[in-house]
Amino acid sequence: MKQPIKLFELWQETMNVLTSDGLLLCSVNSKGTSNVMAIGWMTGGEIWSKPIIIVLVRPSRWTYSRLAEVPEFTVNVLPPNLIDAVQYCGTASGRNGEKFTHTKLKPVAAQNVRAPIIEQGVVHYECRIVHTNEVIPTHLADDIKESAYKNGDYHRIYFGEVLAAYAAPDARERLQRPNL
Repeated sequence: MKQPIKLFELWQETMNVLTSDGLLLCSVNSKGTSNVMAIGWMTGGEIWSKPIIIVLVRPSRWTYSRLAEVPEFTVNVLPPNLIDAVQYCGTASGRNGEKFTHTKLKPVAAQNVRAPIIEQGVVHYECRIVHTNEVIPTHLADDIKESAYKNGDYHRIYFGEVLAAYAAPDARERLQRPNL
């Protein structure tokens, strides 16, 4: 059974997984069809006196249109044994097939938003979009443009107010990576 956590209680573990394996962002369209994508860029903190998670999604991604239809998302932290599923969700498009079926990840109802959480996840953040910005190419450092945007396709930045954060009781242990 997942338990409520303080927003940043497992933040270091979340960031460690983000930078090593990636996290999974779930969205849903207005008809209730869910999608999942891997994310490798995210940050969080307090803005406007609200707990905020910031994620970036490119307009070419299937998730982009879903976030426009239903301005909510979840961020899911999976244990290291599911890295293959995370990698698949980062390389396949929901336009071409159902990623939940292919990876055997199970979407289940979130507590406060329409986007699902992933049952196998050990930490979950539920977010309501409160603001968006576009990455403005003319305001971006040349080295970042060259490394991250060779083909254009500049991200939209989503500011999500965190409505709920919860985790498996043994999340910290399950997210530990063996020392190599």
